[in-house]
Amino acid sequence: MRNGFVSVEHEDGGWDRNRGYARGRGRGRGRGFRGRGRGGYNGPQVDAQQDMGGYNQEPPFQGRGRGRGRGNRGRGRVFYMAVEVGTTMEMNEDILIVGAGIGGLTTCLGLHRLGLRSLVLESSDSLRVTGFALGTWKNAWRALDALGVGDSIRQQHMQIQGLQVFSTISGQPTSEISFGGEGGIHEIRCVRRKVLLETLERELPCGSIRYSSKVVSIQESGHYKTVHLADGSVLKAKVLIGCDGVNSVVANWLGLDKPVDSGRSAVRGIVEFPDGHGLEPKFRLHFGNGVRHGVIPCGPTTLYWFLTFAPSVHGVDTEELEQNPAKMKDFVLSKLGKLPQHIENVYEKTALDCMSCSPLKFRLPWKVATGHIYKGNVCVAGDALHPMTPDLGQGGCSAMEDGVVLARCLGEVLLRKPTREDGEGKDEEYYKRISEGLEKYAKERRWRSVKLITTAYVVGLIQESDWKVVRFLREKFLSGFLAKFFLRMGDFDCGQLSIS
Repeated sequence: MRNGFVSVEHEDGGWDRNRGYARGRGRGRGRGFRGRGRGGYNGPQVDAQQDMGGYNQEPPFQGRGRGRGRGNRGRGRVFYMAVEVGTTMEMNEDILIVGAGIGGLTTCLGLHRLGLRSLVLESSDSLRVTGFALGTWKNAWRALDALGVGDSIRQQHMQIQGLQVFSTISGQPTSEISFGGEGGIHEIRCVRRKVLLETLERELPCGSIRYSSKVVSIQESGHYKTVHLADGSVLKAKVLIGCDGVNSVVANWLGLDKPVDSGRSAVRGIVEFPDGHGLEPKFRLHFGNGVRHGVIPCGPTTLYWFLTFAPSVHGVDTEELEQNPAKMKDFVLSKLGKLPQHIENVYEKTALDCMSCSPLKFRLPWKVATGHIYKGNVCVAGDALHPMTPDLGQGGCSAMEDGVVLARCLGEVLLRKPTREDGEGKDEEYYKRISEGLEKYAKERRWRSVKLITTAYVVGLIQESDWKVVRFLREKFLSGFLAKFFLRMGDFDCGQLSIS
């Protein structure tokens, strides 16, 4: 930190298992720093209020904080400490989450619902919305309901009634599945990523996300992890959670092998029809001729679409398509195969700035099965754990599962009454508890992740294959069987947030 001085005193009271209380006081002074305040929390298991003084851009600086909470197993905390080390300010946080994507915000909100504060570090200067939309299957809605945001998102998106599968070669339907058939109603909607992320963000206390905070390195520091940011800031965390995507810094620190290129790419787009698109509330999926593409309504005026392909087979370069949207669109239109005109219009009417192209990567499933997905007080979730091809539509859905399970596992160990009160002994106990919680999380998520990655990869190969034997079997026998995989993989229950 330059041109300033910060002095912060911090006191964090204990808490009682029966009454569940915590008290903390903090005050500080300084000059030349920007002010910041954090709001409170009212949840099912804890009623907590906190008001944290921050930096004032003009001297003099004064800040005060207090917190209290009460519940059957409640916990309220004010935890903040800043110390000046040379020219760098070092801050302590109980739980740090790297990445404000679906996995990161889901985890943060799950912890918040349990009365546990966390800080999310996001490298960009605002929420990043890539991919435009995502199919949310039954498992995702169970996770969103556990977080208390399901109904808010439902109201803004159309429920999909079924899946229709077509051949791009003949243009004829090969199978159709109702989402209201065997096993009851399968709730599927196509959710705008922007709506999802903003809804999760609104439910968090003010100050839960720190933007423009790119992690460049991680170091051991006793029972803490020290995180260095690109702007020179240093943060120490008791728990470090990597939700930082395919190129995860945290996964790299854990020693997980990097994701590999699948040899395939995807073009995604979204299009608005102000007067209504007029399509049935069904997911249309087409495959053959070495491509797989589909259209799914988000609402009465919005359609999301995608096309996946192997660049080497079609003689194109993904980077070139990314840099030339007009060429990208021409390529998509040339690969659609036989389609009704009103479906082709969906692609034709998509604006160039409403399309994107990217290579598809995945982590080798045996690397997930045998690798370190957690170590001590560090773990990964979402695409940092299980990047997969999009052929099951489960990337974002499984990240929501991760968030609920991870929050529950940490809540189970961190909300127990500590048995040690002395500083060093308390830190040791805290560390062991965290490791215990993350071990349980890893056991719950490892094989689910392996199954999803493997199934998505195989389904994608079969759907895009242009080999005559596979094409014949797919159109005559396999299309209905493969379509049922969507429902089977999506019929998973991550459980509730409540802890015993």
